[in-house]
Amino acid sequence: MIDTSTTTRQPGHDHLRGGLRFTTELIAWVATPWALWPHSIPLAIGAVVLLIGLPTLFSTPGDRPGGDSPVAVPGSVTILLVLIQLVAATAAAWALWPTWTAATVTLLCLIVPFTELPRWRHLMSATGQ
Repeated sequence: MIDTSTTTRQPGHDHLRGGLRFTTELIAWVATPWALWPHSIPLAIGAVVLLIGLPTLFSTPGDRPGGDSPVAVPGSVTILLVLIQLVAATAAAWALWPTWTAATVTLLCLIVPFTELPRWRHLMSATGQ
């Protein structure tokens, strides 16, 4: 059994913040290629590769609870990757879904940066930027 009283998490990696971030990432991963598929199949596949592949390959050392990625990048790059996911989720939602669904996704994508602030501050201070 793990003693959670002594286990510390990096800022922004609690269940609520991580869950909100993951929800927006999942929306981006599904909705972006779905929106692009009728226009260009290679572009849709490329979007999936970029939206999933870039954060898999690049991360700020010490940010991931499960371990670091193969390529270390400054905190600003990690933040930019999250912002790309948020923009992709929002744009794809408006291209695909009814107004109420797209508005809900947009609201979620507007909330996530505020929930990410502690993590982003840590990312910027940890990398000396």
